[in-house]
Amino acid sequence: MIVWINGAFGAGKSTAARELIDLIPNSTLFDPEIVGSGLPLLLPQKHLAEVSDYQDLRIWRRLVVDTASALLAEVGGVLVVPMTLLRQEYRDEIFGGLAARRIAVRHVALTPAETILRCRIADRDVGPGDDAELRVRQWSYDHIEPYRAALASWLSADAHLVDNGSLTPYETAERIAEAVRSRDSGRCDIVQTPEPTAETLAAGVLLFDEEDRVLLVDPTYKAGWEFPGGVVEPGEAPAQAGVREVAEETGIGLERIPRLLVADWEPPAPPGFGGMRLIFDGGRLDGAVRDRVLLPGPELRGCRFVTEQEAASLLPPVRYERLRWALRARERGAVLYLEDGVPVG
Repeated sequence: MIVWINGAFGAGKSTAARELIDLIPNSTLFDPEIVGSGLPLLLPQKHLAEVSDYQDLRIWRRLVVDTASALLAEVGGVLVVPMTLLRQEYRDEIFGGLAARRIAVRHVALTPAETILRCRIADRDVGPGDDAELRVRQWSYDHIEPYRAALASWLSADAHLVDNGSLTPYETAERIAEAVRSRDSGRCDIVQTPEPTAETLAAGVLLFDEEDRVLLVDPTYKAGWEFPGGVVEPGEAPAQAGVREVAEETGIGLERIPRLLVADWEPPAPPGFGGMRLIFDGGRLDGAVRDRVLLPGPELRGCRFVTEQEAASLLPPVRYERLRWALRARERGAVLYLEDGVPVG
């Protein structure tokens, strides 16, 4: 299990984490900062210069998952992870990767009042000419507003909140330990989708409203918008897998087997294995059926009907190309074969 301590920079995550490992039996501290500090030794400087925060690098997010998984496999027990995560899509990617490894996550956020937070940041020791520490202090100030936005939009609903404004680090750790023992801490409800170990066959289904807008869903277990659908299980027909996934994700029961629009071969791109991606036409939903779409549950954060133009700004490029050609195939009443989103033949 992982106890992930979130919160603003300067909230007291690291000091509470050091106290917490003495309160939770068989626990180990893992600070993902060490992953960030190692990236300058791994990546070209030009690559690092393209981002202002190492969390924006996919390699950092991947290495956090891989390192936490390997560390747990080595030492067992509980990992205590003090790390700020303010972007929900990064939380989804990291927690989703851990869920795929069958690692449970307890999500806690420290929430001292902003005035206290600012005082703590101001009290950081800065010696004469200590430019690095001054940059850390300013960095912390600059991220107060993104923290407030995250707390208002998603963090407060996702994590167990601990107001540690008047607590010592030990008292804060006691609150966290009690929440973990009582299972009141924010449990990660991300669906545990096993990581593929080889090429996969996946089926997506396009569902349309009365204005011919297509339904997209926002999964909690991976970054980016997607079509309803998922991996085809062993022995399962791909079209039937699409029907099953639509019912599981949205609550919509399709009355007929959907028609194939696109078969797209996705090449392997380490660490992904690629595979075949099939897109089916699930048809147009009338108003009554459309209104029965389930509110997002553990698998979905949101869903919406969008135009093709709107989809271009939401979907990753290869998924958008898949959608674009699927819409053309639907218009023509044809089936298209693609390789990496490009028609072939």
